[in-house]
Amino acid sequence: MTFDLSPNAALIVIDVQRGFDDTTFWGRRDNPNAEANIGRLVHGWSASDRPIVLVRHDSIVPDSPLDVGAPGNALKDVVSGAPHELLVSKQVNSAFLGEPDLNGWLRARGIEQIVLCGIQTNMCVETTARMGGNLGYDVVVAIDACHTFDLAGAGGPADGLSLTAEQLTAATVVNLTGGGFARVVDTDDLV
Repeated sequence: MTFDLSPNAALIVIDVQRGFDDTTFWGRRDNPNAEANIGRLVHGWSASDRPIVLVRHDSIVPDSPLDVGAPGNALKDVVSGAPHELLVSKQVNSAFLGEPDLNGWLRARGIEQIVLCGIQTNMCVETTARMGGNLGYDVVVAIDACHTFDLAGAGGPADGLSLTAEQLTAATVVNLTGGGFARVVDTDDLV
């Protein structure tokens, strides 16, 4: 499936940070090709002169690999030198709740279509996609340019429930497409 991208469609690269390589903290991940596909998207956006936004999670959770000042807070090499128009710093799941104001920046430039990629599929990518859809953007998620980790529930009815990274990614695809928040595509559909 291919489709036309808006001439000013913004690529929003979410939390592609070194701290996510800490498998002792995060556990098993899916999609080992995510970074290569992120790199392809960044290259394609740069070559087409479309805007790129980088997002960084500045964790306030003690001992997080993404803690400000920790080596893991740094962006991975695939994006650290990427040309970009905006760097958003956030402490929650949605890039729309970071600084500077992503929504205001997009609106000021007349950008109506956003393409998302990054880490974690079912957390910050999905939350940003849902908010983007609620704010009226045409949201596209490059699912093979995202990855996440196995996750266990905590407390209440979630106690003892665990989902694999692949199951969480499938749930994200269903949530976003079934809920009308976003279109989900592969990197090949975009470059």
